[in-house]
Amino acid sequence: MEETRWKEKNQYLGLTEDGRRVRLLDQSQLPNREVWLELEEQEELAEAIRTLRVRGAPAIGVFAAYALYVLARRLADRAPVEAAFRTRLREWAAGLAATRPTAVNLRWALERMLARADRTAGPPEQIVQVLERECRAIHREDGEMCRRIAEHGLTLVGEGDGILTHCNAGALAASRYGTALGPILLGQERGKKLRVFADETRPLLQGARLTAWELARAGVEVTLICDNMASMVMKNGWVQACFVGCDRVAANGDTANKIGTSGLAVLARYYNVPFYVLGPTSTIDLDCPTGADIPIEERDGEEIRSLWYQEPMAPAGVRCWDPAFDVTDHSLISAIVTEGGICRPPFGESLRELVSREKGDAP
Repeated sequence: MEETRWKEKNQYLGLTEDGRRVRLLDQSQLPNREVWLELEEQEELAEAIRTLRVRGAPAIGVFAAYALYVLARRLADRAPVEAAFRTRLREWAAGLAATRPTAVNLRWALERMLARADRTAGPPEQIVQVLERECRAIHREDGEMCRRIAEHGLTLVGEGDGILTHCNAGALAASRYGTALGPILLGQERGKKLRVFADETRPLLQGARLTAWELARAGVEVTLICDNMASMVMKNGWVQACFVGCDRVAANGDTANKIGTSGLAVLARYYNVPFYVLGPTSTIDLDCPTGADIPIEERDGEEIRSLWYQEPMAPAGVRCWDPAFDVTDHSLISAIVTEGGICRPPFGESLRELVSREKGDAP
């Protein structure tokens, strides 16, 4: 069955066999139901990002690249004028980019697709062929990026170490190994046993619904905890490192990640637990000076009040504030792990050197 083949590769996102729809595992239905979607309409593709059917910074970027290709292919079938085709392509890209403002990978992938289209002379059919190759390349490179991050991250922990995680940054959020879960999953493959304490990650419960599901499926020893139990786990000496993902890294090393990450970093500093941020170089935004310049998405307060309950757990009409992300100050981060290597303080220098080196290595 195709679902089994994809899951064996930890592949939860891609194109259908005919290349006309984006196929993905609906993360909003996990862990109780494994529902696969096949999407092709503009609004349903954008809705999948907004409602977290697909989530995780690298996965959102891959999904957006596939979505733009699928939309371009449908339009090309109607034989539009080339100028109108290119205009529509940019309109769709802008619409997809507006769905989640914090994760830089979304914008990065769409800009890469548009740049490839701009460099391609010829009718829409020819542009579509180029876009298909580009979106598949983005996904392939994402998988290789995850493997390299996992390799670097694995050097930071020893046999039997306890790792504290927040949110979900595994294969569901990226490709194959994921980012923050990459070293754990790669270590499991190689017989290096690590113990994981997974924050449930309120209010959307990505740690409970997704991380616990991924790690248990891989045979990793995982213990689910409420977010407010993290300090006890650290105090007891049960964890030797924190691994978290990131949605954007500012030029000075401040990082935006799922709400609750900043508080975890403060606790880790107090208990002398190394705090590592893992993500691809595409999340590094050198045009963003500090974390204060990162736009923070605010979501519907109903996620706090009633989303996971049979009936509301707060008074009707009570005011809710629901930021999806917070910013961890660079001073609290031990290292930032990328596919290009491990960056350490001062991040203003190491991040810039890394990005420069990676661009120099690009074909």
